[in-house]
Amino acid sequence: MIDIQKIRSDFKILDQKVNDQPLVYLDNAATSQTPKQVIDALVNYYELDNANVHRGVHTLAGRATDAYEAARAKVARFLNARVTSEIIFTRGTTTALNLVADSYGEANVSAGDEIVISYLEHHSNLIPWQQLAKRKGAVLKYLDLEKDGTITVEQAEQVITEKTKIVALAHVSNVLGSITPIKEIASIAHKHGAVIVVDGAQAVPHLKVDVQDLDADFYAFSGHKMLGPTGTGALYGKRELLENMEPTEFGGEMIDFVELYDSTWKELPWKFEPGTPIIGGQIAMGAAIDYLEAVGIDHIHQHEMELAGYAIDKMQQISGLEIYGPLDPAKRCGLVTFNLTGVHPHDVATVLDEEGIAIRAGHHCAQPLMKWLDVSSTARASFYLYNTKEEIDALIQGLELTKEYFGL
Repeated sequence: MIDIQKIRSDFKILDQKVNDQPLVYLDNAATSQTPKQVIDALVNYYELDNANVHRGVHTLAGRATDAYEAARAKVARFLNARVTSEIIFTRGTTTALNLVADSYGEANVSAGDEIVISYLEHHSNLIPWQQLAKRKGAVLKYLDLEKDGTITVEQAEQVITEKTKIVALAHVSNVLGSITPIKEIASIAHKHGAVIVVDGAQAVPHLKVDVQDLDADFYAFSGHKMLGPTGTGALYGKRELLENMEPTEFGGEMIDFVELYDSTWKELPWKFEPGTPIIGGQIAMGAAIDYLEAVGIDHIHQHEMELAGYAIDKMQQISGLEIYGPLDPAKRCGLVTFNLTGVHPHDVATVLDEEGIAIRAGHHCAQPLMKWLDVSSTARASFYLYNTKEEIDALIQGLELTKEYFGL
């Protein structure tokens, strides 16, 4: 069990009113809130240790470098990477996935090869592969979904072939909350000689992720969805793959020797980290990992499953409301995507905002999935460790008010 009130006391932003109503923040799948401990870590860097990393020999540079590399070690432990050098700091999931596509993909995909993704994918895990396929003359193939929006191992077995070079999938859908059987699909991909790239943006904040157990070749996530600052994140990659990949950005920090007509690169992980990094942000992301570990990821996931189950039960009682994705909370993470018949999702979100309730409305950077669902957009309420059943009750009341407002 987790102490919700103790946790909420760490998030000053939640203790405010929006439109004269207590804030109910249910847009965590877009960006989570940040506790005092993480903000303090960021401020501490700028107030006491503000210096560049890896370069200087003075005291501040040494302290900054130690804190920065300690954050990398925390990420490695959090994901159960074999070695710290398998962790590349990035600006987030999008940057990480593009790095893999532009480096590993560019070198290993040829005309006629296959890249397998799914209809679930966020644009960040669709467009890089789409564009790589166009450049290389490769074939982009999609895993189809079950009626509840889940991916099955059987579907993967049918679609992945000896021609498949890359399988790129979301661990958890940012729209449906459905959980993809990554471990089983990774086994299928490897049997055919392909690598698996995992978009973990919606999984790492909510599930215990063990990249070795999953046997993921690459795994990407963002700090701002797991209590950290925006502009932070990381890419995990198996060391043997990363060592054979070429950097896609060049400049200071990532070089070993520079001659007039040629250059050599530093060892992992620094060859993929050019320029001055987001030092304070990554240190603060490390503090976010400390916070999540102190609460317990398993406890957080259990709490979110209870919230999702509670929300689904309540929302099913609202006439004209359709829920997308699996109805079994055990098959999803803590979010519920829905539509109210006759009301545009943006109008739903606007009415709810007047009641102090923040949700997301739109296509959620997943337009192919919207097309698969046969809708143009949806509304989404997403939960995290600091949300309560009372806030879901407020959401339900807000949805009933929305119906009344539009005369439904």
